[in-house]
Amino acid sequence: MSETVLAAAALSKGFRSGEDTVRVIDRLSFTLSAGQSMAVIGRSGSGKSTLLNLLCGLETADAGDITVADQNFEVKQGVASPAATCQWALLRKRTIGVVFQEANLMPAMTLLENVQLRASLAGHRAGGEMHWLEQLGVGAEAHRFPDQVSGGQRQRAALAMVFAMHPEITLADEPTGSLDRQTAEEVADRLFEVQRQTGCALVMATHDQALASRCDHCLDLGEGG
Repeated sequence: MSETVLAAAALSKGFRSGEDTVRVIDRLSFTLSAGQSMAVIGRSGSGKSTLLNLLCGLETADAGDITVADQNFEVKQGVASPAATCQWALLRKRTIGVVFQEANLMPAMTLLENVQLRASLAGHRAGGEMHWLEQLGVGAEAHRFPDQVSGGQRQRAALAMVFAMHPEITLADEPTGSLDRQTAEEVADRLFEVQRQTGCALVMATHDQALASRCDHCLDLGEGG
């Protein structure tokens, strides 16, 4: 049986709206093993991005607990301890790769330099970064700057940055949402191909049912607010 690398138990998160609290995540539980993929679906406002933020420590749940690569984070009264905050930061640096809808690249650095920087921050020696750009289909653009390539090429470079850190878990928030259909399909093909090759777990927030159907599991957060 594959090793569980990500799990949530009775996870809850709400936000204040006037006098009321709107609960977007309500006692959610799941487990994900190495090499597996899970789509998180639901309408706008259903909590997809919130869940991904909880799973990488950018937001703190109101209750429940999260286990990432054998590290457990139990939430009490919706407050993360200083020690937990440091643990989350280290996990984002070396264990959890995050891909946003808009490629998060340093504009003054080439695509290759962006990938090299991300790998270096994760503690890896220089040398294999070009491999990831080639795997994602943008090796020919390696020495160009982000504003010199297309949106699809920037997103592929962002994926290369994540895989260059050799993550155990990749969180992708609408990774093809800003791309046209053909480019989105090409980027998705590359994403799943490299994810299978590396064996990392993948959690993808998406409104695209066709994209979600390609994942091993699907988590429906409902219609939202």
